[in-house]
Amino acid sequence: MIFSTPIFVFGFLPAFLAAYYTLPKSARNWLILLASTLFFAWWRADALIVLYAIAGGSYLAGRVADKTANERTKTWAVRLGVTFNLLVLGWFKYTTFLLGNLNTALGGDALTVPEIILPIGLSFLTFQSISYIIDVARGDAPAAKRLSDFLAFSSLFPQLIAGPVLRYKDLAHQFEQRPHSLMLFTRGLRRFIQGLAMKLLVADSVAPLADRMFDLPDPTMAEAWLGAMAYSVQLLFDFAGYSAMAIGLGLMIGFRFPENFNTPYVSQSITEFWRRWHISLSSWLRDYLYVPLGGNRGGKVKTYRNLLLTMLLGGIWHGANWTFVVWGIWHGGLMAVERALGAKGRDTVWPKVIAWPLTMSFVILGWVVFRAETLSQALAMYAGMFGFNGMVMRPEIVTLTAPTELVFLVIGTVIAIAPRLSLPQVTLSPALQSAALSVLCFVALQARTASPFLYFQF
Repeated sequence: MIFSTPIFVFGFLPAFLAAYYTLPKSARNWLILLASTLFFAWWRADALIVLYAIAGGSYLAGRVADKTANERTKTWAVRLGVTFNLLVLGWFKYTTFLLGNLNTALGGDALTVPEIILPIGLSFLTFQSISYIIDVARGDAPAAKRLSDFLAFSSLFPQLIAGPVLRYKDLAHQFEQRPHSLMLFTRGLRRFIQGLAMKLLVADSVAPLADRMFDLPDPTMAEAWLGAMAYSVQLLFDFAGYSAMAIGLGLMIGFRFPENFNTPYVSQSITEFWRRWHISLSSWLRDYLYVPLGGNRGGKVKTYRNLLLTMLLGGIWHGANWTFVVWGIWHGGLMAVERALGAKGRDTVWPKVIAWPLTMSFVILGWVVFRAETLSQALAMYAGMFGFNGMVMRPEIVTLTAPTELVFLVIGTVIAIAPRLSLPQVTLSPALQSAALSVLCFVALQARTASPFLYFQF
């Protein structure tokens, strides 16, 4: 079950909210746990074993780290808890990749490569669990008082599938007490509708265009750049739309989740881009990888190394594919270059006249290898982008391109870079805007049979 489907919008969500506001406050966390269990089980009931094993193991590790006065015991509780999470993630996400590459290196099929189905949301769940264990051990977060509370946090359905990456210390007090009001509920509903519109109206409309161009074996320059730009818009509106819906759902039941996007396509450097894109992941990588690796405390060379390693691991976290390795190195290398040029504490190190177009070129080039299924497909797109296959769109490709795809590509692009454009402000009342978007989303929900989120695969 995903947010952008009729079963969720017209079935699950209304039933959950009706039950939530009917029950007394003392029972609402239990309802969240039950609803989240049903939400996750809708995909695969057997995957609940993984979900609750990770949550239970992390809760136990955090409890030991919190209760013991022995530093050695605390250290081992953290090590075992973090290792357990990484082993589960590694088995489900990387076993097939590693064994497949090993078979290739050996020149045959000496090893049996199992078909392992990755539980949805596993990457987000493990990162949240690891941060919980570490924060409790550091004294930065309270240990969960009850296993049920931590289970509810771990399986919290608004953000379970694709984030934002939450930290227990930010939500612990909210499980104990959180505000409920008509104003807060209305804000949440409007935010949910905005996110749904981002997903259904923009991301899903340009998705066929991106898919078509990436599937071409020899795209021309116009086709390759059109496909890369379409994917850039699709990914932003898909993921930012999901985050907006998650934040809106949280507000409807009193939770305040952190913002996850802040107009990233107006960035004037890659360093700034990562302060605006997937903010919860960026801050997680900084606090639990970059800083522990030494951050910028060991001199320039070690700082560059730490930036590169952090982004490399961030790329690997996204998926078991060499494309993500290259993407992580690309961003880590660019951040290291910007740091060498004096990026710390500055929005950009590039000449002002080229800072934004240069940064967006870097981002779009990176999205190509991020989107590509193989390095060969990425190289084919790059060959097209640099003009090795001709310049203009071929007539048969023009014929296949629907006008609506181009219209929503333009709309999405304008919205994404609006803060950089001197456009007249056209404002609608929040109620009118929500009503209009609701009608459009209703039409889109009826017209489309499938609307998967891109970040489900991660």
